[in-house]
Amino acid sequence: MALLRVLVTGSSGLIGSEAVEYFDGQGHRVVGVDNNMRRVFFGPEGDTTWNLNRLKNSTRHFEHRELDIRDREGIFSLFRECRFDAVLHCAAQPSHDKAREIPLVDFEVNAVGTANLLEALRQFRPEAPFVFLSTNKVYGDAPNEKPLVELPTRYDYAETSDSNGISEECRIDRTTHSVFGASKAAADILAQEYGRYFGLPVGVFRGGCLTGPNHSGVQLHGFLSYLVKVAMAGKPYTVFGYQGKQVRDNIHSFDVVRAAEEFFLSPKPGEVYNIGGGRENSVSILEAFERIERITGKKVCWEYRDEPRKGDHICYISDLRKLRAHFPSWHLTCGVDQILQDITESERRQLGVAQ
Repeated sequence: MALLRVLVTGSSGLIGSEAVEYFDGQGHRVVGVDNNMRRVFFGPEGDTTWNLNRLKNSTRHFEHRELDIRDREGIFSLFRECRFDAVLHCAAQPSHDKAREIPLVDFEVNAVGTANLLEALRQFRPEAPFVFLSTNKVYGDAPNEKPLVELPTRYDYAETSDSNGISEECRIDRTTHSVFGASKAAADILAQEYGRYFGLPVGVFRGGCLTGPNHSGVQLHGFLSYLVKVAMAGKPYTVFGYQGKQVRDNIHSFDVVRAAEEFFLSPKPGEVYNIGGGRENSVSILEAFERIERITGKKVCWEYRDEPRKGDHICYISDLRKLRAHFPSWHLTCGVDQILQDITESERRQLGVAQ
């Protein structure tokens, strides 16, 4: 790949910071947009300043911009100034639960902010590949209609025809999404339209459980990161419903960035891809407890509320067959244990605990 100028939104967050490091390491010039809204959403635990400082110390070609994606003129000015060759849009209000408290802010960030970026792309850099990080919450609770079987530590699909997980054919309407899922669905469809209607190289990645060592995990967002954090601190973790047997497929932030790079190399306008850890990286909450206890040496303290989160998935595994077929050079590099090991080491560094 020739040297590029890459725009990364949400550059102090989990996927954004991974992208900054990855593309900077290849010699590309990276402009990161982030205004630490995660602290506004989640308080001091969500503060990403530590991650921004880490990036400033570890990169060579990274330029940080304190810019809100809701600021249309600011975004347009940035695109006029910088001739971006690729865009990875990670910025979001990311929480299923938080969105119900701030529905208008959630929509402004997730839907209107995405519209601002897409229109800036159309006006100023229509040839630049654009990856939008969407979410599996655009499917609402439709995945829960799959027949399930309850096993000792997890739920799983009852029919072998569903063993690969949820595909892009799953419907996104006539379901309960959560407010967050609805705002991301609006952005998701708009991104597809800028690809299909305007012919722009825009791709939509519907993420499963995206995770990794640079996540500022909080109770309302960042399942594995937050779980490791509370385990190491000896604090209780609350399980909401389904006996802790609900399943997520987990993908390391590095593997997400690699998928975006493959799209940059071979963009397909308006295409949608499910991206996650697939069956091999699927784990229930109960299974995650056991793995974390083994890796950290800490006992997980947890409490149970027999009240599932509204619209939550019981068993969600991303069907990766389309992604793999379109981008055969892409593959998962990190299993669940490696992901948890990376998160644990990062948490120890932040706590100043000797490894």
